[in-house]
Amino acid sequence: MGLQKQLLVLNDKPAIRYCLDAIIAAGVIDIVVVLGQNGNKIREAINNLPVSIVLNTNPESEMVESVKIGIQKIAGTATGILVCLSDHPLVSLNTFRELINSHGREPDKILIPVFNGKNGHPGLFPKNILNEIFSGINLRELIRKNSDRTRLINVADEGVVLDMDTIADYRKILAKIRSGIVPVRP
Repeated sequence: MGLQKQLLVLNDKPAIRYCLDAIIAAGVIDIVVVLGQNGNKIREAINNLPVSIVLNTNPESEMVESVKIGIQKIAGTATGILVCLSDHPLVSLNTFRELINSHGREPDKILIPVFNGKNGHPGLFPKNILNEIFSGINLRELIRKNSDRTRLINVADEGVVLDMDTIADYRKILAKIRSGIVPVRP
């Protein structure tokens, strides 16, 4: 896209702030945001939120490298890790809560939200399983390897499959917000 997706404006706030507001409102604690080397403006957009910020200094790395960096920052008491992407800004508060509640009932399961038969984001991973990425596999491989421990959760939330990879995607997301289809965020 050529733009920092995290800073695209949604409902008068940067996309990353839009995402984090829902994550915080859902009751997620010990939030770690992994930024790239050019993350100063993103840091400014979220500097007053209750989050820890860490840097991934390798701009060419895969997403799994950022996840590894985030895991290393999370407190040892965490039983699960919600891997959220700021280019999926319309994930609803209810979906975050459903994942968290499901993790409480099934703490050893990988939880993946599904909308209309399509797997989406964010995934919630037991911390002990997520540590397997340090052996060199990515998240898709991790899910495949642990398919017997993966539970797909059907949600009535198109936000889990809507991302902002292109300007057209961004415009579609803006249209959904403006139309009122998406609940207003805190």
